[in-house]
Amino acid sequence: MKTFLLLVFSFCLFFQVSAQDFAPVQLKANTSRVDLTPPLELQFSLGGYGDRMNKPAEGVHDSIWVKAVILSDGQKKYAIVTLDILALPPNVKPQVLEALSSSGWHTDNLMVLPSHSHTSLDMSALNNKNNLNNPYIGIYQPKLLDFVIEAIVAAVRLADTNLQPVSIGTGRDILMGMNRNRRKDAAVDRDLTVTRIDLVNGKPLLALVNWTAHPTITSDEDMLVSAEWPGYLQRELESSIGKGVLAMYYNGAEGDQSVLVKTKSGDHYQKAEWYGREIGKKAFDIYQTIKTATESIFEYNSLLVSLPQPQMHPLFESTGGAEYGMNEQNAKYILNAMCPGKTNITALRVGDWLLVGAPGELTYELGEPIKKHLLDQGIHYPVIGGMANEWISYILSKEQYQKGGYETSVSFYGPELGPTIHQAMITAATLLIK
Repeated sequence: MKTFLLLVFSFCLFFQVSAQDFAPVQLKANTSRVDLTPPLELQFSLGGYGDRMNKPAEGVHDSIWVKAVILSDGQKKYAIVTLDILALPPNVKPQVLEALSSSGWHTDNLMVLPSHSHTSLDMSALNNKNNLNNPYIGIYQPKLLDFVIEAIVAAVRLADTNLQPVSIGTGRDILMGMNRNRRKDAAVDRDLTVTRIDLVNGKPLLALVNWTAHPTITSDEDMLVSAEWPGYLQRELESSIGKGVLAMYYNGAEGDQSVLVKTKSGDHYQKAEWYGREIGKKAFDIYQTIKTATESIFEYNSLLVSLPQPQMHPLFESTGGAEYGMNEQNAKYILNAMCPGKTNITALRVGDWLLVGAPGELTYELGEPIKKHLLDQGIHYPVIGGMANEWISYILSKEQYQKGGYETSVSFYGPELGPTIHQAMITAATLLIK
């Protein structure tokens, strides 16, 4: 019955929004960046590998950042926030919105996009429902949570001032041989998509980059904080464009996508630098070809979705359970206390670029038909924002879930999660197409 009501609601809302004439408007924008690198005195842990056993970071290889861009048509506004971080638990965005409640920010008009760096802050250390005290999955650190929330809030507030008229455009190219499907399925996202925002006087303001792959060139033995290859991508692009431009990166449906590193020289950090700079050079090539327009369609929405009943995969104990030191009791706590019952699917359209968020690690097996659907609907540049706003789980197709593997062991809602999120993302995105 709930599913039927959701579909009826979605259809009615689709009809109502579709009937509107999405007229292009002049947009204003501003950006900001705030240092997200915690002081080592916080003894914070790095996320992504259970074998680190919650050991604190030993130093800083390169700084991590939170960056924001705010767009406004004078009546409504939208914030995209990117972070050089593994992922965010479900409690972070609500706490950020609480701090920003007096400034017109709410669930619908703010999207937070972590890069998924595996040499950055541990997601479990930021989860205020994490009472497991399990070093494999990470231990909750209230002071680190406060530090991250304050940085995100500061970035939004800084960007939400002195907005200036801008022109916006997007471009895309296909990159071969730079990523792969680690589950050996056919789907590989080779789209490198760049959105360019300039002030109307021609001064560069922002380059927003989407490329889909796990930042896992570094390993569990690397204990220095780093933004990994996405950090090098952003620095390469900022250096190439110059003029004070800000580069922001967001991942895609990377649940089954891994990097292909063609250099064999150097340590893990040097290989990450090679990879990030290569993607950055390709992004700069695209950036230079983009034609911007002073008026763009500007629409967004958010769809609240009920999730399937939480459950562990039958092979959990022999895969992810073994890696993260989990037993049946701990698994039940995760399902009952740490898995939310609902999630929000957020979507934003600016001109012929449409971004729809996935609240976890969506596989490209599911992401590919979403992008194809939007292309068929006339959206030239459809993109998926991976781990948008919160990390609830890996999100796989039914076939991938039944096949098993590591990803299924950290997929916490059974075989129906993938179809549920897939349909909700299509619905939320399609509402933005006239």
